[in-house]
Amino acid sequence: MPRDLPLNSSGLNSLGLPKPPSETRVVVAMSGGVDSSVVAAQLAEEGYDVVGVTLQLYDHGAALAKKGACCAGRDIHDARRVAETMGFPHYVLDYENTFREAVIEEFADAYLAGATPVPCIRCNERVKFKDLLATAKDLEADCMATGHYIQRKLGTLGPELHQAADPARDQSYFLFSTTAEQLDYLRFPLGHLASKAETRALAVKYGLPVADKPDSQDICFVPNGDYAAVIEKLRPGAADPGEIVDLSGRVLGQHRGVIHYTVGQRKGLGIGGLEEPLYVLQLDPATRQVIVGPKEALSTRIVPIREINWLGDAPFDSQGEWHLDVKVRSTRPPRGAIIRPTGRTTAEVELIAPEDGVSAGQACVFYAPEGGRVFGGGWIWKG
Repeated sequence: MPRDLPLNSSGLNSLGLPKPPSETRVVVAMSGGVDSSVVAAQLAEEGYDVVGVTLQLYDHGAALAKKGACCAGRDIHDARRVAETMGFPHYVLDYENTFREAVIEEFADAYLAGATPVPCIRCNERVKFKDLLATAKDLEADCMATGHYIQRKLGTLGPELHQAADPARDQSYFLFSTTAEQLDYLRFPLGHLASKAETRALAVKYGLPVADKPDSQDICFVPNGDYAAVIEKLRPGAADPGEIVDLSGRVLGQHRGVIHYTVGQRKGLGIGGLEEPLYVLQLDPATRQVIVGPKEALSTRIVPIREINWLGDAPFDSQGEWHLDVKVRSTRPPRGAIIRPTGRTTAEVELIAPEDGVSAGQACVFYAPEGGRVFGGGWIWKG
């Protein structure tokens, strides 16, 4: 039987709400993986009124044959089994049209424009933390919980977003666009854990059928990481061949479509025999050119960003510059930068040390130099 945890000395339950767990409804976004399953199981075991919700984001028939991605047919089945094991209701919502319009179509257009998009951020922003969150409120839930590795902490002015305790699992880069209003409603019960091993140990403790399930690796609608194949399917004729040129415009070879290349790429250019290795510096879809050059030409110091979501205490444009750390790719550690607002949601970011391979379509996420607080971020563009 679930146990109803006592309230703390401030009269709040473990989710920071002023009533007993049994009277607190929590919608848990369940992908079918071990992380969200543990969140749902733990809250159910603590006596909360848990409602599990899984989103069907793309063709269910295709999903059944697809492994290694979230929200696929197998994952829907796994989420349902967890709900049955722990004894709480579970619903599947068809968000295929929403997901296609809000995430997949923009992904295709951005990729065709020579950018390197991050669809997982758009999915969190436009589907999970927008439409699904609205559904949770329609279900009269007091809050919505997810299995993301990030922390929500109470500051002097309200909830703050902080990096996960485990740097190897931190997902703050993918959640920078979470608004202050959303943060007030969201909960991230795994963010304080020191390692993924702790999560799996909890899954074993609760007897969950997904305890040994591997982590998803791919973007859910991009099988085996083959972006180009997806783009060709979505935009027939997009893979037109063109020229590979150096910075002076000299033709070095031919390519089979700009969608097969990304900024910073070195291997697979098919232009051997040169004295120094060359890297993709820029993609020009208008001329169908892939521009290449030496590694030092990849270095970038000034980065224009837009669509900024700011989570600081003072208004973003209330001062001339902010001295924060930034991440310009998900796999890189935060580095020192000066952020100069050029508007309420636009800025120029000056990197203290130049970074290689900064690409339009990636996110630039802001962090406090110490303490792990996330101050939001924005989208890199070409300027």
